[in-house]
Amino acid sequence: MICRQLFDPVSSTYTYLLADERSREAVIIDPVFEQHARDAALVRELGLKLLFSIDTHCHADHVTGAWRMKVAFGSRIALSSVYGACNVDLPLSDGDVVRFGSEWLEVRATPGHTAGCLSLVTRDQRIVFTGDALLVRGAGRTDFQQGDAHRLFRSIRERLLTLPDECALYPAHDYEGRTSSTIGEERVHNPRIGGGAREEDFVGYMENLGLPHPKQLAVALPANMRAGEPEGGRLPSQPDWGPVVVTYAGVSEIAPEWVAQH
Repeated sequence: MICRQLFDPVSSTYTYLLADERSREAVIIDPVFEQHARDAALVRELGLKLLFSIDTHCHADHVTGAWRMKVAFGSRIALSSVYGACNVDLPLSDGDVVRFGSEWLEVRATPGHTAGCLSLVTRDQRIVFTGDALLVRGAGRTDFQQGDAHRLFRSIRERLLTLPDECALYPAHDYEGRTSSTIGEERVHNPRIGGGAREEDFVGYMENLGLPHPKQLAVALPANMRAGEPEGGRLPSQPDWGPVVVTYAGVSEIAPEWVAQH
């Protein structure tokens, strides 16, 4: 399986592009609106057919790029049915399976950070995408969007730490540059929930973090309830003098055939 990890430095968000090598069918997990040109370029350059954009939850610190991916590639938008968001083509629930070629992702409901958080497990249980539920040596905050530290403790213990030790863990965020971990590592070393941490200790810690609200909260939540569609459906302005394409390298290019004809 093709697997690419992409990063947005503004929100410290990870996006994941997965594809079946033979069929080239693909899904993208947690795309960021402002990173659309980069992510779309990678889809094109790898020759992939993007079937789904999946958000692990309704983000509070950035606007999803799911709607832009749908406009560009005709991909379907997937999000937890709990949110009741607009423009969602595939409302997801616990136990659902998202297929792309010979690969698939098992949907596991892992509420707690928000009421609708999902984690996604590959068919061989070698990789889990944990959204903001279980992070590398941490866990997602629980102080807004129907967050609940008790639910998050149970989600992590019952739905994630039951995966094999060698299962690679890829989070939706990390603010220290850590890219991945494993379930076995987090079971032992995660200071919030690893080892013999008790539920009351976890809840006490989570309820006293005292974090400020995300800077983009007021903008991100309404936009993400529309799957990232801008108000009025207006796309960011593009060059209007010719078919300019931004490559994955970040270079603006135009086809030489077009130049010759014009």
